[in-house]
Amino acid sequence: MEHTYSAGGVVLNKEGFVLVVNQNGNSWSLPKGHIDEGEEKLQAAIREIYEESGIKNLNLIKDLGFYERYRIGIDGGEDKSETKTIYMFLFKTEEEKLEPIDPGNPEARWVKKEKVAELLTHKKDKEFFLKIINIING
Repeated sequence: MEHTYSAGGVVLNKEGFVLVVNQNGNSWSLPKGHIDEGEEKLQAAIREIYEESGIKNLNLIKDLGFYERYRIGIDGGEDKSETKTIYMFLFKTEEEKLEPIDPGNPEARWVKKEKVAELLTHKKDKEFFLKIINIING
């Protein structure tokens, strides 16, 4: 089984809405992606958020730790050929306009905090978000 490392973030706008991105037109997640060789986790998170949403100006609030899960398969289910360790950071941004750069992530949207967990496709993503929601309510 392959094991990969990803980094991403919970990005809040001025209204406290959370950035959620669409992958391959079949699943919703928080913006994140593979950490390139020689890249720091935080750098990877910032790059992935930019690629998946077009947002450049991010203010780091805090490190949210990490969790592990299987990758999302083409059908939106679990692909057990790969496990990932996902490192997440909390950011704020003044930017509102969402323009994904990566064609594999065709859509990004701002979602009310209370609605994020129900939109996320992977159950581990939901669990992670529900665990940290009190941190971001502050």
